[in-house]
Amino acid sequence: MAKCKLKVGLLLENYHLSAWTHKMLSEIMESHYASLDLIVINAHPQNEQQLEEKSVFQKIKDNSGRIPQILVKKILLTTYSKLIDRNHYLPDAFKEIDCENKFSEIPSIKVKTKKTKWSDYFNSDDVDNIKEHNIDIFIRCGFGILRGDILNAAKYGIWSFHHGDNNVNRGGPAGYWESMENWPETGSVLQILSEDLDNGNVLYRSYSCTNTMSTQDNRSNFFWKSLSFIPRKMEELYNLGEKKFFEKVDSENRHPTFYSKRLYTEPTNVELAKLTFNKLKEKAIILYKNKFCLEQWILMFHLKDEFSSSLWRYKKIIPPKDRFWADPHVVYRDQKYYIFLEELPYRTNKGHIALITMDQKGNYSEPEVILDKPYHLSYPFIFEHENEFYMVPESAANKTIELYKCIDFPLRWEFQMNLMEEVYAVDTTLLFHKNKWWLFTNMKENEGASSWDELFLFSSDNLLSQDWTPHPLNPIVSDCKSSRPAGKIFSENGILYRPSQNCSAHYGYGFNICEITTLDAEHYAETIVSKVTPDWDKEIIGTHTFNRAGSLHIIDAIYKRKK
Repeated sequence: MAKCKLKVGLLLENYHLSAWTHKMLSEIMESHYASLDLIVINAHPQNEQQLEEKSVFQKIKDNSGRIPQILVKKILLTTYSKLIDRNHYLPDAFKEIDCENKFSEIPSIKVKTKKTKWSDYFNSDDVDNIKEHNIDIFIRCGFGILRGDILNAAKYGIWSFHHGDNNVNRGGPAGYWESMENWPETGSVLQILSEDLDNGNVLYRSYSCTNTMSTQDNRSNFFWKSLSFIPRKMEELYNLGEKKFFEKVDSENRHPTFYSKRLYTEPTNVELAKLTFNKLKEKAIILYKNKFCLEQWILMFHLKDEFSSSLWRYKKIIPPKDRFWADPHVVYRDQKYYIFLEELPYRTNKGHIALITMDQKGNYSEPEVILDKPYHLSYPFIFEHENEFYMVPESAANKTIELYKCIDFPLRWEFQMNLMEEVYAVDTTLLFHKNKWWLFTNMKENEGASSWDELFLFSSDNLLSQDWTPHPLNPIVSDCKSSRPAGKIFSENGILYRPSQNCSAHYGYGFNICEITTLDAEHYAETIVSKVTPDWDKEIIGTHTFNRAGSLHIIDAIYKRKK
């Protein structure tokens, strides 16, 4: 017997929706697990489109006592946008799209709420009318802070985004304070609304690296990513059923939480002046560094039979100033170390795969190009299977996960197949475990989101396959501090460890060693057991790959040097 789709309702201000909201709702409407069955429109007079816009004269008259403050704020905002946040690299998540025709066949109800300073209250007749539609889930895409019986109008509540980490940031504007105050990451939360503001049961929590030089791109990035939270959780509810789903939700929300930070609001003019002045100083420092300094990826290594954990002992391998070397992966064979790496000449800004050979005393060769394509290649993940060597380089620029076989070690590699196509996947890392292949890779599902944030897991009984089964918990990690792979998964004392990148402060800031505690077709869990940050050398400002073979332990690092 086929399952019934979840009945979904929308709470909207009007039919003009942001681009990220439009994409989210399109996914839901096209899905196998949910249908859009009701739209509730806010008919408060200030939202009626037919109201005429006030004239300039009327606006000046209404704000006559605030004109100086308004002018100061306008000057500060213009200074920020013209001198700091000048260039935007992401598609605008807030571009307005008229969806009235898209929703024309869906029943709708217009309501007028009772507004207090902060909250919206629905009248009882409207709530009763809404309840008659037997909606399973309402998605809040409009209205103010909701209070009262409307919170109980859907079987599974009102699902709402809090675009911020509600443990450290309640209020708003979304993504603003994180960027202006240089927070290392920007959180985003999906929750079921309750009377306790920003403290409902959390359904999903994720973290992105903060863009500290563009509030607009910072907001666009994590809004594009978070649009997937609701479809994912709806599909999970559909697949698991109510009992299992909410047992899991209750377990994840079982601990009491306190919020001890301020309630964030729009900055005052004094705050805005301080923030803007600080950003101007930061911008000047960045321009100076770009002109006179080079931040270059280099390699660092240590030869030791035991696990080499003291990074200050590692020796530097520094490339010429016209290129960088990163993502080292190593094979130990015939008493030699073969170091496969990404080499990127700044002139072309396109990476290829190169090879450095090292003897047991640490003497090494100049790099030799072994794999080059018309598109960017990096992260040459090397592994052995049935006495053959294979490579999976990152080929996200080609929207593929490619598999190569070595036909003459170590220089000649032959393309075998695409494991996946039409995906933006980075730093793919394979593991053969319990007679199954596991494919770990970071993906971005939505254009405009970051590839640093979410780790996806797939499995297959056969390496040479395009039939990779997605893990039901995907993404298994949604946190820029620990998601992206940072090297080969290794075993130590019978324990599996996954190196992961920490991209919280900036890309390539550090890496972690994560113990994989659970890995099967239904479950995945890991725990960070060690964190590496670039604190051992004042000229090192980042590191994001760790690999080892034989006695060789090798990392990459961002090395700060003069141009």
